[in-house]
Amino acid sequence: MGKKKKAKAKHQAAGKTPAAPSTQGVAVPEMRTPSPLSDPKVKKKKRNKFYEGELRRLHIELVKLQEWIKHESRKVVLIFEGRDAAGKGGVIKRIVEPLNPRTCRVVALGTPSERQKTQWYFQRYTAELPAAGEMTLFDRSWYNRAGVERVMGFCTDGEYWEFLRSCPEFERKLVRSGITIVKYWFSVSDKEQERRFRSRVEDPTKRWKLSPMDMEARNRWQAYSRAKDDMLVHTDIEQARWYVVNSDNKKRAHLNCITHLLSLLPYKDVTPEKMKLPKRKPEKREGYARPPLETQNFVPEIY
Repeated sequence: MGKKKKAKAKHQAAGKTPAAPSTQGVAVPEMRTPSPLSDPKVKKKKRNKFYEGELRRLHIELVKLQEWIKHESRKVVLIFEGRDAAGKGGVIKRIVEPLNPRTCRVVALGTPSERQKTQWYFQRYTAELPAAGEMTLFDRSWYNRAGVERVMGFCTDGEYWEFLRSCPEFERKLVRSGITIVKYWFSVSDKEQERRFRSRVEDPTKRWKLSPMDMEARNRWQAYSRAKDDMLVHTDIEQARWYVVNSDNKKRAHLNCITHLLSLLPYKDVTPEKMKLPKRKPEKREGYARPPLETQNFVPEIY
């Protein structure tokens, strides 16, 4: 029997347990409570809180911008282009959310009618241009011809090249007439686009966003890339520049696009001063009696 076994047997016989080995001079790791910041849920909550705070601040600036456009009788056109599921609609929604819909309109035209197909190509878009004091946001615009129509074969080569020749001059005329044009292209990776497509398929409230045309466009990624590159080369003019928004991260795209838009326009704070709400004056009783509730059709209070 070895020395260690003999010592152990001796201690056991005496009813004792061997002493624990000494830790003097040995570094013992300290038990620490995990930081709450390492929790992914906490990180996500902090990011969302930051996003909501920044969006609130930008919304206040957008209201100032709208009041300035109205005060100065400006006419502003914002164009949002990009692939399907690139995030255009989300940014547009965040921009118009705090604004007055009477002076800030979103235009999302559908497929042209047979009559419209025979018109001058820009004709149905000019009817949607803003008047003084208004801002119009185009969720897709006349650039359909340089994108989906070109790739899907909905226009002839002659019509396409005529568009690239005439579009810059058309926009220069709009600018000379006093319209400010800001153009955004939303850039999304094929991997992120595929993820968003699958999300739309699974979510019943988003399936309307998908069409057979969108499915076919998935098979023509490179063709759309070439069409976009050619479009930017021919239509990125000094009077109406193109700005590319990285939209793989939707919330960053929202904040970045709105911040950039605000930086382009020399708006000033001309919002009305805060009103003081006076006390309501008591009305004179003139024999008014509310009709019986039974005579009115109320919405059932299910909730």
